[in-house]
Amino acid sequence: MPIILAPIDRELKIVRIAADEKTKKHLENLGINVNGSIRVLSSSGGSVVVMVKDGRIALDGNLSTKIFVA
Repeated sequence: MPIILAPIDRELKIVRIAADEKTKKHLENLGINVNGSIRVLSSSGGSVVVMVKDGRIALDGNLSTKIFVA
C-alpha cells in the first residue's frame, strides 16, 4: 500500500519506491530505501510526516504516493 494509506504510529517495511532514479537516490540519501523501516507520525491532506531512523521527514502528496510499504 502507498505510505499515504498506511496506519499511523506503526513500524512498516518499505517494499517498493516507484520513482525515477534521481528521486530514488535523493530518498536513499535521506535514509528511505527498499527494505528499510519507516514509521508514519501523521498524515493530512496528502502530506505525510515519517520517522526514519532518528529523524523526521515531511513528504508531499506526490512522493507519498510513490513509496509503498507493508
